[in-house]
Amino acid sequence: MLSFFRRGVMAKAALGILFLTLVAMVVTGFGTGGMGGLGELGGGLGASTVAKVGGQAITSDELRDNVQRQLERLRQQQPELDMAQFVRQGGVDEVLEQMISGAAATDFAGSSGIVASKKMVDAQIAAIPAFQNAAGKFDQAVFQAALQRERITEDQLRKDIAQRLIERQVALPAGGSAVVPRAMAFQYASLLLESRSGTLGAVPASAMGGGNEPTDQEVADFYKKNIGRYTIPERRVIRYALFGTDTLGAAAKASDAEIEAVYNRDTASYGPREIRTLSQVVLTSEAAAKAFQQKLAAGTPFAQAAQQAGFAAGDIALGAKNKDELTRLSSAAVANAVFAAQKGATVGPVRDALGWHVLKVEDVKTIPGKPPTAVRAEIAAVIEAQKAQRMLADLAGRIENKVGDGASFEQVTKDEKLAVTETPPVTGAGAAPDNPDWKVPPEFAAVLKGAALLGANEPPQVAQVVPNQKYALVSVSQVVAAAPPPFAKIQAQVKADLVAQRAADRARAVAQSIVSKINAGVAPAEAFKQASVGLPAVQPLTAVRRDIARQGQQVTPQLQVLFTLPRGKARMIPAPQNGGWLIVTLDKIVPGDANKEAGMVESVRGQFVSVLGDEYAQQLVGAVRAGLKVRRNEQAIAKLKAELAGNRPTS
Repeated sequence: MLSFFRRGVMAKAALGILFLTLVAMVVTGFGTGGMGGLGELGGGLGASTVAKVGGQAITSDELRDNVQRQLERLRQQQPELDMAQFVRQGGVDEVLEQMISGAAATDFAGSSGIVASKKMVDAQIAAIPAFQNAAGKFDQAVFQAALQRERITEDQLRKDIAQRLIERQVALPAGGSAVVPRAMAFQYASLLLESRSGTLGAVPASAMGGGNEPTDQEVADFYKKNIGRYTIPERRVIRYALFGTDTLGAAAKASDAEIEAVYNRDTASYGPREIRTLSQVVLTSEAAAKAFQQKLAAGTPFAQAAQQAGFAAGDIALGAKNKDELTRLSSAAVANAVFAAQKGATVGPVRDALGWHVLKVEDVKTIPGKPPTAVRAEIAAVIEAQKAQRMLADLAGRIENKVGDGASFEQVTKDEKLAVTETPPVTGAGAAPDNPDWKVPPEFAAVLKGAALLGANEPPQVAQVVPNQKYALVSVSQVVAAAPPPFAKIQAQVKADLVAQRAADRARAVAQSIVSKINAGVAPAEAFKQASVGLPAVQPLTAVRRDIARQGQQVTPQLQVLFTLPRGKARMIPAPQNGGWLIVTLDKIVPGDANKEAGMVESVRGQFVSVLGDEYAQQLVGAVRAGLKVRRNEQAIAKLKAELAGNRPTS
């Protein structure tokens, strides 16, 4: 909800929203990059160093890698975004600033004794789903294959995770210290309950009539003036080959020998099993245990003797257990003794870490084993899933190694007998403007992501289609530069757009006249009636601020305007798809009272604490950074920007 109040501020920064989710996601890997400080003689920054924070250098290659990763993440939400746009919008500077802040936090942590232990890093790695097998467990083979696909070493990953853990430890104390007075939260909570009502009127472009027929020259001039509107984004011809657990064929099938080996190994699961119903007491001394056993030998029932020793019925009932279960509950010595006794016998005392056990075998049941034929399919499924995981990891690693050794897309697909699919020229969003009948394959989103930063005939990449199940080797054979289609090809469309634009311009003039009248005191309904063309009647518009705050980015423009207008005033906004204009008028404001809604103030207060905590953490990092010597190599930064914007980044 609080983002509703902050939206106006955030909108001022072109990249503000773009980078909200990136604060703790920069993969660093700070260091000299193998330069050993030789490029910094005389106190300056080497040509390969873009910045230095305290004693930590950030190299051009590190910044390039981070920029590429950030762009890949952003393209998941904005497929049309390319590297040139990213650079123009300040993306390189934003990523570098995040890297500098991360380096500052690391420097501060080091001087304060804050570390990320190997155990902490191991726990983080084990919890990452991309490194887990089909059973949800960490798998070293899957881990190594994932690192190869992402072109990152284990050391780089560990440094990144350690960096994030350190930053979290630095920021958490500051972020957790935020306190918000109730009076402050009350004001904002009441503001959320404010309701507003007014009217919404439309001035459709379709109501303006066709106007004069544009000449061919006017249409051509409109095309030139709006050339960006008709420009088709950069397109790529993509070749890809799928491989996964479903393409491994007979090699992943379970053999008879493998099934038999698993059956014989797991006799506890598939062989006959004996279940024993047991009663038990655990005594603290051998003397007490022997005294208890003597009572049983004298004929005292087990339950009665246990009650006399202070045990309730629920304390002594172990229930039905097999030997493995009893071993886990007590010890192997206890289990061996119990399963060697006859039904009705008492066992013990047997000592283990818990004390002295005395048990009675109340009942014995034998559960028949499952014959191999009954569990063959079950065992085969487990074996085949495990084999497929191993084989797929081996295949992915083998392909990555071949690509790393310089093998081409054609060589790899031929060697591995992979079927190749080639697309028509497609945009970053997956559209094929020259081939509207082209059907987008189900796996294409992952393929498109893998091809996003590839140039023509650059080394292929492996893209993950379904985690741990299916991948694609992706290559780009051609890049078609962004360009508009020939004027003659789209002349009819351009003419229709010009006619629509002229109608929208006439609608704008009518709307401006109506707004002027309303702001001068004329009632909205009357102002619409006085328009020079027939228009639809105005409609009521009512909303509560809280309700539209809940909608987040889905708030309609007319509701946004309703909550920014002074009472009695009107404002015009464009209708969707250049369809004319909408006019919003505010008639009434009803203030909210948070005292009338239980829990409202505390809810808002909690949100403020979170927001302020983030602010405090950012201020702490800023203060830490201010206390360090930060130097930027503007020449190296400008050179990298030019390379990224004008050429394909190199791996």
